Amino acid sequence: MIHIDDWKTYKGLGQKPKDFDSFWEKQLASLNDTGFDYELIPYDLASFVADAYHLYFIGVGGAKIHCQLLVPKKKTLQHKGLLQFHGYHVDAGDWQDKIGWVAEGFVVLAMDARGQGGLSEDCTQTKGTVTKGLIVRGVEEGPENLYYTRVFLDTVKAAKILMSLEEVDEKKIYAQGASQGGGLTIACAALVPEIKRIIATYPFLSDYRKAYQMGAQTSAFEEIPYWFQFKDPLHEQEEAFFQTLEYIDIQHLAPRIKADVYWLMGLQDTVVPPETQLATYNNIQSPKKLFTLPEYGHEYLPKISDKLRHVFLD
Repeated sequence: MIHIDDWKTYKGLGQKPKDFDSFWEKQLASLNDTGFDYELIPYDLASFVADAYHLYFIGVGGAKIHCQLLVPKKKTLQHKGLLQFHGYHVDAGDWQDKIGWVAEGFVVLAMDARGQGGLSEDCTQTKGTVTKGLIVRGVEEGPENLYYTRVFLDTVKAAKILMSLEEVDEKKIYAQGASQGGGLTIACAALVPEIKRIIATYPFLSDYRKAYQMGAQTSAFEEIPYWFQFKDPLHEQEEAFFQTLEYIDIQHLAPRIKADVYWLMGLQDTVVPPETQLATYNNIQSPKKLFTLPEYGHEYLPKISDKLRHVFLD
């Protein structure tokens, strides 16, 4: 277990590229190439409070991205909007899991990350490795072709579409997610500064250099040593490899966040080590609060959801 006080000033081992901000401004501008149109298909959900829809939009590279959209049956003038992002490899989860927030008056949009367990497509083409893991997908061709460059942009488009819905107050947008979903929540809030408040639970996708240094073979970052083992055993490309990953390291996106941030972590986490998380948390300049559970790891964190329920209701 780490001692948080020892890491209060840790800002990560990342080396932010000089063109990092201009890179992301260019990527954001590219969203206009595919537009913000979407398709709605009703979903037959047994509920007295929510109408449900499959929502599809076209992401960067032409991929068809799927989201679950749930809207209160009893519509008021405008509702709060809630974005939800899921963990690594899975999907947006069961529809009924969102009904509680709809009952509180939210319009909920939950995105399936492209090419993972849900209905979203991944059209990324790469000449490099596709054998294990998504962090390294496209790494041999530069930051523009990284898998997560495109997923981060998908979160932006999802947020902009949610904000555009006539039932939604665009000034009251919230976001939440755990693990990969926590990382995507951070990235989305950084790239869509209009987002008001977020809850990020043990976010993934931070401080790749530190994760590798700590011995990533048994963590969520295992694909990094795997890549070296089978693609570059002499580490001749190590610096170029990590320099490319800097563009999708959320520690560098953190200073862009304007939202209030509520961050949850278990101090026994060996899947996404707390040290890697703190690299991003300590770079956030907006109002923030860290909640730690000393006896817990990368797992269900009890009681804290009840304690923080007010965060989206205030």
